[in-house]
Amino acid sequence: MQTLSETSTEVTLGIDTHRDVHVVAVLDAIGRTIETSEFSADAVGYRNLLCWARSFGSISRAGIEGTGSWGAGLTRYMSAQGVGVVEVNRVNRQHRRRHGKSDIADAVAAGRAAQSGEAQSTPRGRSGAVEGLRTNRVARRSAVKARTQAINQLRSLIVTAPEVLHSRLNAMSVNEIVDVCRRFRVNGDDETNTTKHAMKSLARRIVFLNDEIAELEMTRQRLVDSAAPPELLAEHGVGPQVAADLLITFGSNPGRVRTDAAFAALCGVSAVDASSGRQHRHRLNRGGDRQANNALWRIVTVRMSSHPETQAYVADRIAQGKTKREAIRSLKRYVARHIWRILQHHPPRLDHL
Repeated sequence: MQTLSETSTEVTLGIDTHRDVHVVAVLDAIGRTIETSEFSADAVGYRNLLCWARSFGSISRAGIEGTGSWGAGLTRYMSAQGVGVVEVNRVNRQHRRRHGKSDIADAVAAGRAAQSGEAQSTPRGRSGAVEGLRTNRVARRSAVKARTQAINQLRSLIVTAPEVLHSRLNAMSVNEIVDVCRRFRVNGDDETNTTKHAMKSLARRIVFLNDEIAELEMTRQRLVDSAAPPELLAEHGVGPQVAADLLITFGSNPGRVRTDAAFAALCGVSAVDASSGRQHRHRLNRGGDRQANNALWRIVTVRMSSHPETQAYVADRIAQGKTKREAIRSLKRYVARHIWRILQHHPPRLDHL
């Protein structure tokens, strides 16, 4: 009589990912470990891993830990090869306390989580326009942060600068300060000239970052124009940055936004019951994708300042005894529902770049 392991041809993979190598465990149909090994985290390693795993049978699914970081490349490769990939969260502390911590133990735990159904999440999308918009946002945010830091440092130097510089620059706007400082001539090593040199360096850095930000915003505009449906861009309060953030959230989470309630929860605008005693109310959801949440907040604040229907709604809610914050919460939930319907009826071109 044959055992289950001898008759079964389906196996499950559990993969613990790292920067240089990935540790893989092959499990049989009832979760027993057949074999473990490690492979390099590159294209050759991905091919060798898949060939090795298929030698044990047909791969039913692969549970990968770190699909959004060290495992992003492997996830793309496995998906392209027709292997169903499941995103596995880090093993909980109770499991590690019982079984110890090792790469093999983590790989086995990832495989069992995928096999049992404990892990069911589809990995985030990392291709096409979604990836382009995401990487563009990373670069732009970094440049904006660096520019803000340089501006603050330049202002601080003006406060402590010699009087000849302080009196000249103190009353100027930021743009005027940058324009003057980047043209400074340095003619010595005294206190005034060394301060001029530092100011000139910061001003030139700010100019460079302004150009870099403008270039990134032009790229973002092209990506949004090619991916976003016109109906989304026509919405009041939706600009390139807001559209990009919403497209990243919508496209990075395939299978997670089947309903408007799921999209609202993903954006952190679903209502959370905060009732107690005689008080019946809901509060803002503090979870979810904070970039998408901020995008919805931008839409609402723009509409509150320039959209008559929104202004009338806020006034009506305040007259009913609600706070302005509660009115904003309701508006963000409404906008999330409306945006979801637009993206469902007019799907964005997220596989195109």
